[in-house]
Amino acid sequence: MTRYEDTITFPEMSLGTRRELKVRRYGQRGARPKAYLQTGLHADEIPGMLVLHHLIGLLNDADDAGLIHGEIVLVPVANPIGLSQHIYGTLLGRFEVGSGNNFNRNYADLSDVVAERVADKLGDDADANTAAIRAELTRAANALKFTNDIEFLRISLLQLAIDTDLCLDLHCDWEAVLHVYLGTPCWPDGADLSAQLGSRATLLATKSGGHPFDEAIAGPWWALAERFPDRPISPACLAATVELRGSTDVGDEMAAADADNLYRMLVRRGYIDGDPGPLPAPLCDATPLTGVETIKADRAGVVAYCRHPGDVVQAGDTVAIVVDPLESDAARARHDVISQVSGILYARRGDRMARPGQTLCRVAGATPLADRMGRNLLSD
Repeated sequence: MTRYEDTITFPEMSLGTRRELKVRRYGQRGARPKAYLQTGLHADEIPGMLVLHHLIGLLNDADDAGLIHGEIVLVPVANPIGLSQHIYGTLLGRFEVGSGNNFNRNYADLSDVVAERVADKLGDDADANTAAIRAELTRAANALKFTNDIEFLRISLLQLAIDTDLCLDLHCDWEAVLHVYLGTPCWPDGADLSAQLGSRATLLATKSGGHPFDEAIAGPWWALAERFPDRPISPACLAATVELRGSTDVGDEMAAADADNLYRMLVRRGYIDGDPGPLPAPLCDATPLTGVETIKADRAGVVAYCRHPGDVVQAGDTVAIVVDPLESDAARARHDVISQVSGILYARRGDRMARPGQTLCRVAGATPLADRMGRNLLSD
């Protein structure tokens, strides 16, 4: 067997407290290829924790049979800070309550420092360039300093994943179908991931805004290729944020199926010996993240949805009705919410009370929208 567990202990930021990250490893440390999977970075997004529980069982069996190549690293609970934030009985795991910082934003961008260090090392051999860049990414990540526990968390996760070939950050949305966020340079290489997982919307962007975890891991490769166009630099890391449907889509049968798909992906990519079976037919084409319409309420009221996650809508369709329960005229109380684009409604808000400007749902269109260009493409 080649599996073992590491523990990363947080520095004591509050008297009498102790936090830990548990890291499960398979294969040989430093071997290639290397895959990294984490979940629970937004600590109140639970589906991925059950999925990795099932994946660990599959990997244990593969390890017992001597089937694992390279290195596979799992962080089944990536945010012990967020898991401690229970306010009046509700787990609040998306933002750090002391600062208001989103746990999946503001990761270090290592592109500039690595570019300076590799400028004189890059040549005409793509594999040698990959090795040189990967070594400097590791060196730069290991040199990062922290001043508080959220920075320690970000740096620790970055150090675990910065040298990977495959990086999957498992999340979920409010109410949603399974969808995937990928860097544009990772397409079409990531088409097998989208198809294997059964993604219903695969959304591409080079800079989505806020510098989330997956872009911190894969983004330096794209930036360096742009910085040194005369040198062969491959997008050597496929990093993706995988949204495992909605927050209440937690169950053994569904999680086991998702774990099976992740396992087949690892087999298909050469981390595990075996037959992954035929690649499933894709359920969607990749579309630009700039083509997503974020449909917002223009008034307060009760939300009655007309369309569900996974529905294909056309521009002009009513996707929801906002009802003012204080209006005595029943007809005047109802206000249609209209989609301006054609595409798949892939996510909608879980609560049913709207306020002006509040996001209600998202529709993935195929054409970039003018009002989305040059803006932060992710909600905070």
